[in-house]
Amino acid sequence: MCAHPSCVSDDVVTYEQLKDMMSTGSVQLFDVREPDELEAGFIPGASNIPLGDVEQALRLNPDQFRERYGVPKPGLEDSDLVLYCQRGIRSLTALESAGDLGYSNHYF
Repeated sequence: MCAHPSCVSDDVVTYEQLKDMMSTGSVQLFDVREPDELEAGFIPGASNIPLGDVEQALRLNPDQFRERYGVPKPGLEDSDLVLYCQRGIRSLTALESAGDLGYSNHYF
C-alpha cells in the first residue's frame, strides 16, 4: 500500500485488494516502520520488521525467523507477501531488498 504520489507500480496493493487478501487469510503482512511508530496504530495481523532489519530478517533460516518474529518466514515464491509503512517510501525500499534476495511475488 502506498500513499505517496511517486509510488506507481504493478507491485502496489490497493486498499480493496488488501481487504480481500485479509478476508481470505491469504496475506503475509509486514509493517516496516520503527517499533515506536506502531503506537499510532497498525494493521491487525501485521508483524513488525523495521526497514533497517528487513534484509537481515529475510536472510534468516525459517526457524530463526519464526523465533524472532513469531510468524512463518515467507517463501521466495509466496504470492501473498505485503510490506507496508506510513506513506510507502520505506515499504518500496523493503520491496526492493526482498526482490534482491529472490522474492518474486511481493507487494507494497
